[in-house]
Amino acid sequence: MNIFEALRESHDRQRGYADALIQTHGDSKERVEAYEQLKAELQAHETAEERFFYIPLMKFDNGVDLSRHAISEHHEMDEMMEELDETEMSSPAWLATAKKLSEKVHHHLKEEEQKFFQMAGKLLDDKQKESLAGEYVKEYEEQLAEG
Repeated sequence: MNIFEALRESHDRQRGYADALIQTHGDSKERVEAYEQLKAELQAHETAEERFFYIPLMKFDNGVDLSRHAISEHHEMDEMMEELDETEMSSPAWLATAKKLSEKVHHHLKEEEQKFFQMAGKLLDDKQKESLAGEYVKEYEEQLAEG
């Protein structure tokens, strides 16, 4: 498995959780579960991805801006989750923020897969792609377990 395949597995889960979240209603068990799944997935993925994808890419001149952009989008998503944590789940404001988060998740994943992966594919050699995948998966699983 290479780093792109490893990241894409989490991306697929994020899309599913983000879609499920905005189809929930009020302060329901479904909404709580969908949000908790998405939040845990995003947090574990972001940490592992930054450590074992973006930081290694920053060693290359071409990788710096791309990595900074992606990490700033992770930060935006974190801020939206903080806002959700502080908002009453049954309020219209909660759903509005959840929709913004879902849109940001979809935008970010699309950008990563269509732009960043291509760039990174040129910067990293096959051995790096495989070793980063192993490190990413280990970190991701540890983050999920701790979360």
